[in-house]
Amino acid sequence: MELTPTESRVLDSLDEQTMVDTLVALIRVPSVTGTDAESELQHAQATLLEQSGLDVDAWKFDMDELRADPGFPGEETGRTEGYGVVGTTGHGTPALVLQGHIDVVPTGDRDQWHDGDPFSGAIRGRVLHGRGACDMKAGVAANLAVLRAILVSGVTLERPLAIHSVISEEDGGLGAFGTMKRGHRGDAAVLTEPTSNRIVTACAGALTFALSVPGRAAHGSTRLQGMSAFDAFLPVNAALFALEAERNARPDPRFRTTTLPYPISIGRVRSGDWASSVPDLLVAEGRMGVQLGEDPAAARAALERAVEDACAADPWLRDHPVVVGWPGGQFASGHIADDHSFIDEVSNAITTLSGRTAPERTAAPYGSDLRLYSGVGGIPTLHFGPGDVNFAHAPREQVDLDELVAVARALTLLAVRRCGAHL
Repeated sequence: MELTPTESRVLDSLDEQTMVDTLVALIRVPSVTGTDAESELQHAQATLLEQSGLDVDAWKFDMDELRADPGFPGEETGRTEGYGVVGTTGHGTPALVLQGHIDVVPTGDRDQWHDGDPFSGAIRGRVLHGRGACDMKAGVAANLAVLRAILVSGVTLERPLAIHSVISEEDGGLGAFGTMKRGHRGDAAVLTEPTSNRIVTACAGALTFALSVPGRAAHGSTRLQGMSAFDAFLPVNAALFALEAERNARPDPRFRTTTLPYPISIGRVRSGDWASSVPDLLVAEGRMGVQLGEDPAAARAALERAVEDACAADPWLRDHPVVVGWPGGQFASGHIADDHSFIDEVSNAITTLSGRTAPERTAAPYGSDLRLYSGVGGIPTLHFGPGDVNFAHAPREQVDLDELVAVARALTLLAVRRCGAHL
């Protein structure tokens, strides 16, 4: 399919260097979920959109009201404030929403980063490094580049384009939830999460759990007088592995490229307070995948049953059962209908520019804001963005700049077509 003069004009207005510079600047703000820097970056996003001439809604969340809502997605950071930012190019329901979250996860051990600075935004060759490089400040930079190209080109849009900048995606989705509760909508939305040149049409959910395993304290030299909470945890851990295998036995066909769509993992374990004492408590915190279309309550019940059965089969735990809690972020699954025309629109924009076959349509094993935009907001939503999610949350986090450019160009063409751009 050949480009129209309008499409060519807008694509020629895409400033690749400014986009890369924007990404570097975004990465250099250490906007870890729940920190002051997260709020500061939201304020900067609002200012940028206002200076671009958009109609901007920038507001402070009523945290008490959102937390009291039955649909509140949970949180892990115990934040005291949060801000929403939405910019639109005109009045009426946007034909397209481009959404990105500006929060990032903590850096971990800084010594494991190549240059010791997770927020350097260093570029080596055509690869940009740093926390948030792919998850998902590259997507945020691409969204802004699309907007900039449209504005600079001087075209007129028949229908508005909206840019959503959200917080707290990493610990539950408060930002997306608050934005949907604010009433912002659109005919379709792209979350520019990293997808490795694929179109992600569905996301599994994720639940955070905590297991409190009791033991009986004793001196280490007389350990048989006590009961190690660590030892008591081992059969429970084995039960979680068995539950994981059962829940992944027949995955949804959309997960054909994913080996383990619904993982159950233990992320943190705390036990004991003295090396020569038998620990009387172990607390294991972890993450459980929610199957596509599964009620999160059913997933919780499945894990609770598995733990209960493990306790019933163990001589110690039978009388000292494990306590299961559900703190932190709680992600339901989400999807766009397989036959929705918006998927084809995104695919056609990609193939028009690449000249290659249509990108693969797949599902992702992680939770995201997709379920809030599609569920709470009723907006047909999918993922398409720069980066490889395998680099996310790791000290090797990076994004290929050529991929960033290709994604931004495809999103620009999509916006031109959906919003009815003309000279």
